[in-house]
Amino acid sequence: MAIVFPDRREAGRHLAGQLLHHAGRDDVVVLALPRGGVPVAYEVARALKAPLDVFVVRKLGVPGYEELAMGAIASGGMRVLNQDILDELALPAHVVDAVAAREAQELARREQLYRDGRPALPVGGRIAILIDDGLATGATMRAAIRAIRAIRALRPARILAAVPVGSPDTCEAMRAEADEVVCATTPQPFLAVGRWYRDFSQTEDDEVRDLLARAREAADGPPRRRITPLSGGAQDYDGLLEAIGEARFVLLGEASHGTHEFYEERARITRRLIEEKGFAAVAVEADWPDAYRVNRYVQGAGEDLDAGAALMDFRRYPTWMWRNQVVVDFVEWLRRHNAARGEGRPRAGFYGLDLYSLHGAMKAVLQYLEGVDPAAAEAARRRYACFDHFGPDPQSYGFIAGAEVEQSCRDAVVAQLVEMLKRRPAAGQERDSGLAQDELFAAQQNARLVKSAEAYYRAMFLAPESTWNLRDRHMAESFEALLAHLGHRADPAKLVVWAHNSHLGDARATDRAQRGEINLGQLIREKHRREAFLIGFTTHHGTVTAASHWGGRAERKTVRPALAQSYEALLHAAGPDRFHLDLRGDGEALPQRLLERAIGVIYRPETERLSHYFHADLAGQFDAVLHFDETRAVEPLERTSEWDSGELAETYPFGL
Repeated sequence: MAIVFPDRREAGRHLAGQLLHHAGRDDVVVLALPRGGVPVAYEVARALKAPLDVFVVRKLGVPGYEELAMGAIASGGMRVLNQDILDELALPAHVVDAVAAREAQELARREQLYRDGRPALPVGGRIAILIDDGLATGATMRAAIRAIRAIRALRPARILAAVPVGSPDTCEAMRAEADEVVCATTPQPFLAVGRWYRDFSQTEDDEVRDLLARAREAADGPPRRRITPLSGGAQDYDGLLEAIGEARFVLLGEASHGTHEFYEERARITRRLIEEKGFAAVAVEADWPDAYRVNRYVQGAGEDLDAGAALMDFRRYPTWMWRNQVVVDFVEWLRRHNAARGEGRPRAGFYGLDLYSLHGAMKAVLQYLEGVDPAAAEAARRRYACFDHFGPDPQSYGFIAGAEVEQSCRDAVVAQLVEMLKRRPAAGQERDSGLAQDELFAAQQNARLVKSAEAYYRAMFLAPESTWNLRDRHMAESFEALLAHLGHRADPAKLVVWAHNSHLGDARATDRAQRGEINLGQLIREKHRREAFLIGFTTHHGTVTAASHWGGRAERKTVRPALAQSYEALLHAAGPDRFHLDLRGDGEALPQRLLERAIGVIYRPETERLSHYFHADLAGQFDAVLHFDETRAVEPLERTSEWDSGELAETYPFGL
């Protein structure tokens, strides 16, 4: 069954899917036949990442039956006549000449209006893709093709005629004119172009000019009026904080787990959000029990003498992710900030959202209960004893329990979580300046982590839902629980989140959505909408702290220059070495589908395209992006000889 398109823009997106073999080439130019062909061609040019221009052609309509084309004229004085129509209607030459003269005036007006004084895009030696909204008689397209071939200054290498819908006979006949013809759909009977659009209203001149302007801006790179260079000064993020406005949730990403600038600039922004906008906490991509020890330190509780000691529970691989100098400095600042606020005033916290620490969370639950309710601690110990049969490695539990569901500890951990959520602070502690509430909440979060971790490890081998989705849903649940807990103290709480771009950039704007994957940024944006502000980080080249395989030692590895046709390459070409790019409200000024790089714990430059790139719509993922053209590896607290020496000299492209 033939497709009926909602409108020309949607038809263009459909047509683009059949032209992707021309995507990313620097010898392609898209030429729209105004006016109806422009919205179609705009979407094709965006998808192919090709420049867009117009090639003005005017149909010569039969007087009184203007939809019936007796021919067409095009730039350069080219005239193409449909002799069959002329003979059948016995139209005299002077009628044709009168119509052609009138249309020539309109053609000249449109060329001047649409180009606004700018020269036409060069076509010589390139692949020219001519696009209209449909082919009926083909007179307009035929005139355009012949005009381009006749004008010596143009002379493209190839001419491709493309339309979303066309008459089968006309599409076949057009192959004698163009080097390649693409008719996305060829319904029979054809009847008319407008029959295959729900909205076939006339395209106005203003829309044509607007779409051409957007296409030119996209071809030039990010809209420069939205770029703010970063100098390292105190005023760097004034514009960003203004853009954040009254948003309650600021999600700060990173394009790797081992880049100094990502950690450093997240900390700078977070300090300002806490000091100037009253943000109450930082929630990070880390396990709850490990981060809660840091939280006790920044709150002035616990027994740790400094930030380095407070971070000692981060023993799970990769240790450099949180045990690095930038995090130490931020934790010390947070403790000083809280101490300066004095007694009785809310203090900013540091919390974890992740779920890997199965055994650490169980231990924390038991420690809490032993202090407040020994009988409840014994009941919890019996429930958690289920895991004793599987050894200390949670993946071993997942393998066995995944194969034998009846042997799983699922029911035990759910029962313990339910019991923990029913608990209230111990008698006599209700008025204890919120400390008892905090400790109970921490224990409840640990019980929630145990429940989620059990499901996660079991799903590694028996996966009704992807482990990725389980993990990000747990982080979203932890975020909402933390928000509710902090909201009991005073006004609605404001939270900063630190995690990888892949967790915080809205997954709906990436190709991962096609696999059914969701992420934390998407879940927060769906629930809280404009109260959430998502910020991504990118780099073009430099060094990074990463391993060559899971569990491997930290290495200082060279990050290759970003691949062509990636957002990182586009931002590299934008000019400043470091800048803030506001993406709100102007996303169409950026190409919608480019590659984006993601480096996690592991970096494998020898398989970089496959291992570290995915397709995304940057403006759909984030509200703003911070780009640092050259970055350096974050410094682990425990440096090794591998990290100090760095990797061998770059041998690309011969070292593939």
